[in-house]
Amino acid sequence: MPTIEIYTQLFCPFCARAVNLLTRKGVTFREIDAPSGSAAREEARARSGGRTSVPQIFIDGRHIGGSDDLTALDRAGKLDPLLAA
Repeated sequence: MPTIEIYTQLFCPFCARAVNLLTRKGVTFREIDAPSGSAAREEARARSGGRTSVPQIFIDGRHIGGSDDLTALDRAGKLDPLLAA
């Protein structure tokens, strides 16, 4: 099973949507609390190539993007192969 990390913050509907999709897929993931101004948020920005929004999602260290990117991968049938690796 791949290592999945998702940087989130409270009260973020996009974060909730991404977490719900991963939960429905039945995969284990590490949710990292990354409120604005935190060290975790800065880490997410650095790892994502400068993106400042949440969520930021990584699968096996590869930056997937945010909630819309995760949903687009799923709709294109490309998410399940990444989660099965």
